[in-house]
Amino acid sequence: MPKDRFTITAVDNSLDAVIQNTLDNKTKPPGSLGQLEAVAAQIARIQHSLSPQLSRLNHCVFAADHGICEEGVSPYPSDVTRQMVLNFMAGGAAINVFCRQQDVRLTVVDAGLKGEPLPAHPNLIDARLGEGSANFMRQPAMSREHYQLAVDKAADIIEMQLAEGADILSFGEMGIGNTTAGAALMAACLKLDPADCVGAGTGANTTLVEHKTQVVRQALALHQAGLTSGRAIMQHLGGFELAMIAGAMAATAELGKPFIVDGFLATAALLTVWCDHPEILDYALFSHVSGEQGHQRMLTALGVTPLLQLDLRLGEGTGAVLAWPLIRAAVAMLDEMASFDSAGVDTAGGD
Repeated sequence: MPKDRFTITAVDNSLDAVIQNTLDNKTKPPGSLGQLEAVAAQIARIQHSLSPQLSRLNHCVFAADHGICEEGVSPYPSDVTRQMVLNFMAGGAAINVFCRQQDVRLTVVDAGLKGEPLPAHPNLIDARLGEGSANFMRQPAMSREHYQLAVDKAADIIEMQLAEGADILSFGEMGIGNTTAGAALMAACLKLDPADCVGAGTGANTTLVEHKTQVVRQALALHQAGLTSGRAIMQHLGGFELAMIAGAMAATAELGKPFIVDGFLATAALLTVWCDHPEILDYALFSHVSGEQGHQRMLTALGVTPLLQLDLRLGEGTGAVLAWPLIRAAVAMLDEMASFDSAGVDTAGGD
């Protein structure tokens, strides 16, 4: 079994009553700002402050190829992974647009693309673990050593992002074939039938979805004895970019910082950490429920409610960045909104 390098501490809840009282005494009916109040309380709890501050989001897109594509699980060829990464570097993808609009710094991480290393670029980190993960219908997706290297490299990237001034992080992915891996992670972590987990991904038709389901079912049967922990599940059934996202989330939480969870694949990666460290949820802000089958079921299993419902199924972390303005608004509300006392508003009632 891969080693667990992370120590994640549950957030101190000793201020919960004071935080709730502060929210309830803002100049509004109690609870009238809905989920924004829950987000504000979560950030206040993480920072152990009644005046929490969030100013800079950094977003990392991890990219890698997948050996499971050998089984014909995607309507797109693996070459598209590299082509999209080049598009990220050129600034032309949806995630580039949204990051520019929200003044979010974007970093692209080559976790394991096929072919030669990518040309140097100021927004690119070369963290290659090889030319894609192995075909997990035939063997583990990665060795224990590769898994350990993935989470170690992810932790290094997080430390660098925080050292550069980020106080909250979000993560996206790119990898043709990775929705099959995500469905396998989901099925293994939640002990579900693959048919409840496999979706259309990048546009699979009904026949292809049925084929993906059978691939996942066979992979689960092959690796059943080894799926003894979240990190073992990732090692056997994941991918290099998904392992790095899981490691990045764990490292962020270990350092006491919040992170924004994107859609189906980011949540599948989170599940593997949650299996070993349920405290991870204290630091996770859920941005949206995607149009990919299975995502709502994962969110329900985690007992969380996302901020948005936009029917997104693009990946790249687009939903996470779109939720950032709402998260900032929630924190600003707690920090800046007047209380009934400070505004001189009488709530006692009268004739």
